[in-house]
Amino acid sequence: MESQRQQQSEGKNKRVVVIGGGVAGSLVAKSLQFSADVTLIDPKEYFEITWASLRAMVEPSFGERSVINHTDYLVNGRIVASPAINITENEVLTAEGRRVVYDYLVIATGHKDPVPKTRTERLNQYQAENQKIKSARSILIVGGGPTGVELAGEIAVDFPEKKVTLVHKGSRLLEFIGPKAGDKTLDWLISKKVDVKLGQRVNLDSVSEGSDTYLTSTGDTIKADCHFLCTGKPVGSDWLKDTILKDSLDTDGMLMVDENLRVKGQKNIFAIGDITDIR
Repeated sequence: MESQRQQQSEGKNKRVVVIGGGVAGSLVAKSLQFSADVTLIDPKEYFEITWASLRAMVEPSFGERSVINHTDYLVNGRIVASPAINITENEVLTAEGRRVVYDYLVIATGHKDPVPKTRTERLNQYQAENQKIKSARSILIVGGGPTGVELAGEIAVDFPEKKVTLVHKGSRLLEFIGPKAGDKTLDWLISKKVDVKLGQRVNLDSVSEGSDTYLTSTGDTIKADCHFLCTGKPVGSDWLKDTILKDSLDTDGMLMVDENLRVKGQKNIFAIGDITDIR
């Protein structure tokens, strides 16, 4: 018992820095805040329940519950609202010039998702996206992965009077899972009168400002008052390529970790969430 108390006391003095305030990073920071000296580094001031974000576009008030300031749950730690730009053996350098010393480092930068810095700005963004949907009679969604499919479903259910078109480059929806799920999804969207076009691309760069005409790679013309791009986001690892972890990235930009989520080749640096090479 005495040994356990000593370990807990020693642990409280350990400086743990977590980079990334998404689901993985926020959870580990919250979990460790009373057993270590925790600093969370994140470009934004809030945590967001990402799987609720599309719902907040059609029902902005939903964002009031799904967007939470880091200070609301990290009551015994420090928050640095700035991007991390470099790592040394014992420090993290942020874009605003701060150097944060660590004993243990956890990297949880997931995928790039350019969102506003403050909670208020994020909630205002949802209001703007909702107004964009409400004011449109026809909507084009580009991308038939989880995000595109879910957004099409959210709009079709809440605004059944709107013409929704979904264009996907692949031969089926939700290609990352089995074909049965993709087929069921397609049938459901069609039942909601969503026009699904598979095996086609849309060149958004060729669309002039104010135009409502979109051309697909097969020559189809789509009329839509607005569009939403729902293709995959790049991994948030570009900033690591010039750090001490440059050789720990695989060819896809993922951090290679062992069975304990320790970055390979490192003793006190860990990685969690979408940034790791765990499939």
